[in-house]
Amino acid sequence: MKEQSYYTAITGASSGLGKEFALQCATLKMNLILVALPGSGLRDVASQLRDIYKIDVITLELDLTKDEDLNKIVREAEKHPVNFLINNAGTGGSANFASASIQLIDTILRLNVRATTLITRLMIPTLLQRENSYILNISSLSAFSPMGFKTVYPASKAFIYSFSMGLREEFRHTNLSVSASYPGPMLTNADVTVRIIQQGYKARLGLLPVSEIARIVLKQTLKRKAIIIPGLMNQLNYWLMSIIPPSLKVKMISGMIRKEVHHVQAG
Repeated sequence: MKEQSYYTAITGASSGLGKEFALQCATLKMNLILVALPGSGLRDVASQLRDIYKIDVITLELDLTKDEDLNKIVREAEKHPVNFLINNAGTGGSANFASASIQLIDTILRLNVRATTLITRLMIPTLLQRENSYILNISSLSAFSPMGFKTVYPASKAFIYSFSMGLREEFRHTNLSVSASYPGPMLTNADVTVRIIQQGYKARLGLLPVSEIARIVLKQTLKRKAIIIPGLMNQLNYWLMSIIPPSLKVKMISGMIRKEVHHVQAG
């Protein structure tokens, strides 16, 4: 490992897609700064990557909804030559908006919107110092349609779409490339798996292994592609959503989510 090798910073890196990004970046011999919540198993992930791939892995167990923890990421990044930021951390959930807890709504907004925005702003001066640098923001196919019973989550992911494309244009004459990925459904953990199953077969049409999603997204990000939709079925879904009238689209998608919410309430 070269002492001056670059580092990739990944949020939400202890499980799911974030963990897979860490693994695949490690196979490319990228040194890593991994960020996840305390007690999420991040140190075990880091230890395995160090042992197998002989790279440097720094772990930061932080809560990205807290300002003081956001600043810790930047202070660590300033000590190392970071040239790649992957804003993967996010959260969601399905519920009737009127009965959703204020804490759940606030966490979605703080993590999906606020943390992503502020980390990006704080990291850009470091990224601009590199000969070539990258930002990858993880959005979702849900960004392209409002949804009943998931009102806040798709709105937060629509923000990521607009934010990322605006940044890309602003920095297009620099060394910094900004990409956004819009994965379809992913079986990232037991809770998500149950929710997808409850939504019915239509919700499962675009399922891809998390490892395949990470491979496609990383490859296209490093090729400086703007919008990355992994999987042919998800690309077809994106095209269909662009031509279906908005009023019909929101009814169709909300119907699937309603099944999940009613199933949970019945349980």
